[in-house]
Amino acid sequence: MEIDAFRQTEIGYQAPVGLLASSKPALVLLIDDDAVMRMHLRLCLDQEGYEIIEAKTGQEGLEIYSREHPDIVLLDAVMPGIDGFECCEKLQALAGDRPTPILMITGLEDRVSVDRAFAVGAMDFVTKPVHFAVLRQRVRRLIQQSQLQQQLETANRELLRLVSLDGLTHVANRRRFDEYLDTEWRRMQRERLPIALILCDIDFFKSYNDTYGHQAGDRCLQQVARALQDSIKRPADLVARYGGEEFALLLPNTHAAGALVVASATCKVISTLAIPHSSAPVHQTVTLSAGVAGLIPSPEVSSEAFVAAADKALYQAKAKGRNRCCLGSLDSVHPHF
Repeated sequence: MEIDAFRQTEIGYQAPVGLLASSKPALVLLIDDDAVMRMHLRLCLDQEGYEIIEAKTGQEGLEIYSREHPDIVLLDAVMPGIDGFECCEKLQALAGDRPTPILMITGLEDRVSVDRAFAVGAMDFVTKPVHFAVLRQRVRRLIQQSQLQQQLETANRELLRLVSLDGLTHVANRRRFDEYLDTEWRRMQRERLPIALILCDIDFFKSYNDTYGHQAGDRCLQQVARALQDSIKRPADLVARYGGEEFALLLPNTHAAGALVVASATCKVISTLAIPHSSAPVHQTVTLSAGVAGLIPSPEVSSEAFVAAADKALYQAKAKGRNRCCLGSLDSVHPHF
């Protein structure tokens, strides 16, 4: 390695970018069995403000990667034991769906080696002898691209969250409910597991709005939504605003009997909120009516019929005096209700 090549990094030197968009320096993992090469790489990258850790073998690099989760890996292609190509494949497997950019350093300039580097997951490569000005710029670019990709993924997740939420109550909206029902219906059918649905409706809500005004009505919806959200305990369960003053609780891997218990408890929770409702004919507080349906999905029954069964049970609860829950049924799936 010629020291003059390293001195080229002084030409056109720019301010360190190790911090980039974050207050924490980017972490660079160097994996190379050549101590002299690691020293030159460290000297080059120190100027950029990066935090640097070193590994002398592919196996050591894998262990450090699992522990430290670096922002970029500089990987020698030719090493004893686990070579760079195999190490790169293993690094990709460890990264899962959040890949770390890998820059391969190789003395092999043949097309087969270059193609292989990209095939195993390297995002870029440099050849020896290393031109350090080029290396510095490629490391900078790969880290920036990785950070931008992470920011884009974060923004997309937030956008997806926002388009899936009801703006007023901050529980899932109807669109999210329909998507989740389709997904879980198919999954429960494949796995031969039960799924249950609770459709619930705030009793006499129109008269509540007429008496207290729409702003109070909005606050009532928010209180009920929070109580419903608090009533579910499992990550797979979903609370959604189904429409107007109607809410849905979708409970995968739940039998109808279990959903009926949840519905009954939910109705009691809403009653204990003791939200005044002077125009309600009986209880003088806000109450909830609920309809329950549950089954093991099969090709003979559609998800639409499943929802219709819960909706019919909801109307039965209202017809029987409200502030209660009823269990629905489907003639074609009677063994599972």
